[in-house]
Amino acid sequence: MTHQDPTRLSADDWDELNFPRPEEQDFDRVVERALSRRGFLGRVLAFGSGAAAMGSGLTGGLLGSTSAAAQQASRFAFTPIPIATDGTVHVPEGYDWQVLVRWGDPLFSDAAGDFDTTPGGSTAMSDRIFGENTDGMEFFTVGSRQVIAVNHEYTNRKVNLPAEQEGVPASAADVLKLQNLQGVTVMEVREGDQGWEVVVDSPLNRRITHNTPMEIRGPAAGHDLLKTAADPTGTRSLGTMNNCGAGKTPWGTYLTCEENFNGYFGSTEEIQDQKPNALVEGYARYGIGPKGWGYDYHKWDARFDTDKNPNEPHRVGYVVEIDPAAPDSTPVKHTALGRIKHENAEVALAPDGRVVVYMGDDERGEYLYKWVSRDIYVPGGDTSTLLEEGTLYAAKFNDDLSGQWLALTPETTGMDAAHIAIFTRMAASAVGATTMDRPEWVATSPVAAEAYCCLTNNKNRGLKPNAGGDDTAPNGPNPREANRYGQIVRWRPAGDDHAAEAFTWDLYVMAGNPGVHAGTPYAGSANINPGNLFNSPDGMAIDSSGLVWIQTDGNDGNDGDFAGMGNNQMLAGDPVSGEIHRFLTGPNGSEITGLCWSADLRTMFVGIQHPDAPFPDGEGKLPRSSIVAIKRADNAMIG
Repeated sequence: MTHQDPTRLSADDWDELNFPRPEEQDFDRVVERALSRRGFLGRVLAFGSGAAAMGSGLTGGLLGSTSAAAQQASRFAFTPIPIATDGTVHVPEGYDWQVLVRWGDPLFSDAAGDFDTTPGGSTAMSDRIFGENTDGMEFFTVGSRQVIAVNHEYTNRKVNLPAEQEGVPASAADVLKLQNLQGVTVMEVREGDQGWEVVVDSPLNRRITHNTPMEIRGPAAGHDLLKTAADPTGTRSLGTMNNCGAGKTPWGTYLTCEENFNGYFGSTEEIQDQKPNALVEGYARYGIGPKGWGYDYHKWDARFDTDKNPNEPHRVGYVVEIDPAAPDSTPVKHTALGRIKHENAEVALAPDGRVVVYMGDDERGEYLYKWVSRDIYVPGGDTSTLLEEGTLYAAKFNDDLSGQWLALTPETTGMDAAHIAIFTRMAASAVGATTMDRPEWVATSPVAAEAYCCLTNNKNRGLKPNAGGDDTAPNGPNPREANRYGQIVRWRPAGDDHAAEAFTWDLYVMAGNPGVHAGTPYAGSANINPGNLFNSPDGMAIDSSGLVWIQTDGNDGNDGDFAGMGNNQMLAGDPVSGEIHRFLTGPNGSEITGLCWSADLRTMFVGIQHPDAPFPDGEGKLPRSSIVAIKRADNAMIG
């Protein structure tokens, strides 16, 4: 996820402005490297091109041969739709959509009407309404109740603050309002005669904000680098922020992921260079500078002033576990899963019952991670150690389509366990993991032992190192210089065991534009055609039948390199046949993000974030991030 109010400068671009990377290669070296890899690049593109890939030994054994794929009937229950460039949502014929909830809708009856009378709502009710910029979400059944937990990534400050302030907080109250509109919503939902709705005043409804008390667990808990004046124990903190992707555990808890947390911190005295060298290096690797993104928290809330509280940034950047069935429970930050710019947390079970969590670090040239628990999951048993005791790994992809998960331990990194948890990026650099093109959502298949990761784009591939100075020359799963389109990498663990340290991989799809870049790697893989063009794959989920649902957050200008792509969209891919079809298009300026299904699989919930168009209320109304509910007209299953 990339957008930040007010200018929507991406988090990566902000980091580069404040922490410029050295220019690593000149033009001649770039060309030489690209040419030297031409043979391999062609092989990867062919291998990853849909049906061609499925005929290989890598996945053919599970999903069938190319000839079998060619003979099967289409598994798509819809007719693909064309691109759109307008201000609303489009779905295929035979499907209907409705708005479930919009930014500002009340979760509690005392907040009813607040948003309509004051643009952005009031500070007093800012933690009683559905928050802004919906992102990752999951669906839960709690007894007889149905619950959605959903992230709120960031705020549009110019809308939420008085117009004359132009998005700049002028008081602690302004900052509190912004803090309350972000974080997580837990809400009960129900389906009635008029469709889906939020159950206002449900005892399960809850807002978790930048000020909600949190517990810190794992190897970094209690470490000196996590201690502050407010929390000298280093085991309690306030708030979760920039919540991007999500996950769901087998024991029924919600995993929310802290991504671009760095932009909330700043320095009132701007004495950054007077901090200890180790602290300065850590700040630089994670993009923590003296000014922040303009939230100006540090000017009104000393917790975010790195001169006064230099350890506070070490207390964010984690996966946070929330129990949607216990509204009074304290969320837990799991430091064992690493401190990175987390996209999502995809949970799978190994054959022996150990818990595996896949995670991407969404920044150019950073890494893909995996956590494997020490203990096994037993339904109804103790789960307290499953996200605390185990091993964290970073991925190494080899050019021969093999790979290894490299353990991040004191022996392999030269760092102790606490420092691995706090400075996880440095640990991955130390073991020589593969730099990736912004690894975003990971999804695992319920019908095959395989996993997928969206590598959304990387304009710096082959041109600049990452924030740690690591080489970003083109490599196996990231084979294109200055990659503006993105791709999806797929891997199969050895022995069909997600806990295994070895895997094989291919490229499931490489986005591109064959009409603009015919005959070049930027045309995309063979399963890209004029009818399914897209760029910047971001969100992803795999349904119960094995179809891969791909959500985009890219360039929607519909011209130049991106001609024929239209607004951001959601597509469905069949891993067996290699086909990819467009299912949904969003309103102008929006990102399509977050996807889950109702318990009966007859409703699909999809997030529409930061639309520019006056969606969903129409002309003259404020654009509002929303969740839409999609059903088939015949009420058949769609997940």
